[in-house]
Amino acid sequence: MGGRRLSRELALQVLFQIDLVNANMEESLKYIFDNNKFPEEVKEFTLLIVKGVISHLLEIDKAIKEYTDNWSLERITNIDRNILRMAIYEILYLKDIPKSVSINEAVELAKKFGTKSSFSFVNGVLGKINKNNIEENKIKNYE
Repeated sequence: MGGRRLSRELALQVLFQIDLVNANMEESLKYIFDNNKFPEEVKEFTLLIVKGVISHLLEIDKAIKEYTDNWSLERITNIDRNILRMAIYEILYLKDIPKSVSINEAVELAKKFGTKSSFSFVNGVLGKINKNNIEENKIKNYE
């Protein structure tokens, strides 16, 4: 497994815990990193994603609401919601990662951790975002 894919899986675990039981971000990260050996670049990218999603959560959730017709955030499964948050964070704020890579990685996470329909839901939402070129309109629409 590639380093960035592993980082995304770890970030998903942390974001899932924060979202589900309001876990402390620092404690969740510490637990994962202290109980496993990961290369430094895996830790750094995991931290970047987790802290980035948390710091831009309002803008990201606003985008999710806009691109999920008639779905409240609470109605979206915890896994799908956090996969979308991670991918949207990458699309909006990590310009060195191609959008297609962020979308593909999100779909793969949904296949691995979500329900039978998660990957198509995630792909559909991110496809709409990609089609509407969300990152070019982020300042006026989401911030």
